[in-house]
Amino acid sequence: MNGQTRRDFSVHLAAVLPAMGMAGHVFGLASPQADRNGISHTCESIHQEVVFKALRKRVYEALTQSKRFAQVTDFVMKGASAEISADEGGAFSLFGGVILGRHIELVPYERIVQAWREKDWPAGLYSVVRFQLNEQGAETKLIFDHTGFPDGAAAHLAPGWWSHYWEPLQKYLG
Repeated sequence: MNGQTRRDFSVHLAAVLPAMGMAGHVFGLASPQADRNGISHTCESIHQEVVFKALRKRVYEALTQSKRFAQVTDFVMKGASAEISADEGGAFSLFGGVILGRHIELVPYERIVQAWREKDWPAGLYSVVRFQLNEQGAETKLIFDHTGFPDGAAAHLAPGWWSHYWEPLQKYLG
């Protein structure tokens, strides 16, 4: 083995197999996407950051008030309805019912966490979206994270956040 010990070889093999996507097959795991404890290591997520030329109060209100959110979405879907509860635990329906969910956490002018889904997803399947609003002088840095959506959906969802949320929100906040 060219001076390599079995331990050296095992360490090297353990480092290389996951990168090759073969660890599950070699070690006889039931699924290449989950280990024997059922823990998946293939979860997709979306992380985006955007700066708005507005105080975080205005950004928060645009994301949590029906009338304001409808004005934001008018830039991409003229006349699409938006119904947003102002209460933690309350429901929302956006873009004429295309997006549905509930507020998990509302920290006024600071954070919004939602159980969020597209209407065409399997019944009962919700992802989690988190909007963190950080004030930077007269601007707001929005740090956004989206997890728990169906496998393969990131390629569709990530650009949708830009085209249906961030860009129209930039225009609305002007």
